[in-house]
Amino acid sequence: MNDTSGPSRRGFLGAALGGIGVVAAGGGYGIARATAATTETQAATAAPAAAAAAVPFYGEHQAGIATPAQDRVVFAAFDLTTRDVEAVKTLLGSWSAAAAQMTSGHEIGSDPELAADVPPDDTGEALGLPPSQLTITVGFGPSLFDGRFGLASRRPAALVNIPPFPTDTLDPARGGGDLGVQVCANDPTVAFHAMRNFSRLARGTAVLRWSQQGFGKTSGVADPNFTGRNLMGFIDGTNNIAPKAQIDLDAFVWVGDETDQPWMHGGSYLVSRRIRMHIESWDADDISDQEDVIGRRKGTGAPLTGAHEHDAVDLSAVGPNGPLVPADAHIRLAAPATNGGQKILRRGYHFTDGADPITGQLDAGLFFLAYQKDVRKQFIPIQTRLAGTDALNEYIRHTSSGIFAVPPGVRAPGDWYGKALFA
Repeated sequence: MNDTSGPSRRGFLGAALGGIGVVAAGGGYGIARATAATTETQAATAAPAAAAAAVPFYGEHQAGIATPAQDRVVFAAFDLTTRDVEAVKTLLGSWSAAAAQMTSGHEIGSDPELAADVPPDDTGEALGLPPSQLTITVGFGPSLFDGRFGLASRRPAALVNIPPFPTDTLDPARGGGDLGVQVCANDPTVAFHAMRNFSRLARGTAVLRWSQQGFGKTSGVADPNFTGRNLMGFIDGTNNIAPKAQIDLDAFVWVGDETDQPWMHGGSYLVSRRIRMHIESWDADDISDQEDVIGRRKGTGAPLTGAHEHDAVDLSAVGPNGPLVPADAHIRLAAPATNGGQKILRRGYHFTDGADPITGQLDAGLFFLAYQKDVRKQFIPIQTRLAGTDALNEYIRHTSSGIFAVPPGVRAPGDWYGKALFA
């Protein structure tokens, strides 16, 4: 069904950019018709309504941070190929306009039938699919503030380079980037479609530097109250900050008046880490040693000092052979009580990228995404402690690292990612 009543492609981009004074060459970024969901499509949708629904795009904070974790993630970092700050603004405005459409379940660009002699603006693989709780979260890496765009004085003090840790084996080709984009959805095609179209809109302005896909529990199949297990078989994320825990979100996640850069107020800082697990070695270890390494029971998820998953961890508990939670257990070293009360918001996803070409072992593990208000007080001290004595280091290696300043949410049509930064 064609709907030609909507605004023109160029007209919508102009509204989205909201006074930048530039128009992308050739247009092609506007709101087009919404793909109507037919009765047949709705009846054929297997996922529950909640899992297929839309997450609001506009708001005080970017979605995809405190949003309950969706099933899939596609993360990508981009390097800018231009030195024209106006082109960067245009890209961010274009991305914002496209994100507003895709997260509500609509295609971007014009109806292909209206312009048969040019490539379609939307790649089309998500046509007919529901929004699937799609969220698109955009951040800025330290390299964006290197002087190319006159932004050096606007780099937040908290946007520091992550230092190397003793157990890191980082691949430079898998880290860094001027722009970071996190796409999450309950449908892998919807997630891929969003990143593919962002990459397409970036042509001529930015190129893909690296990317990572990940997966979690499946909506509509797994119990929504189940915490979820990592690829080592242990329940993971029991004490994570809950999506609606506003006190913790304000205290540990959302940037407030303490920032030296007002444009970051309401934003957050994202650390990405690709953590490869040496699964074969782990699988050969006996279960009692696995439990000592983690500090929890494998079957129930209960701490070694309790009987149930959500029992409080008693780090002071002592048995005949010493502390019940070993001194080098992961949960002891990662616990807020061991880190000055600090917490971070984790959005972890499994990954599996085939086999290591050298060893033939599985290249699989955890793609770790963590949001916080200041990495200098949160991620860096916590990871320094973990990298020093965590027993889990025998079985894991951090192979990728990134940090991004994630600005506050896009408030309304005409606003765009990071607009206040460029004001």
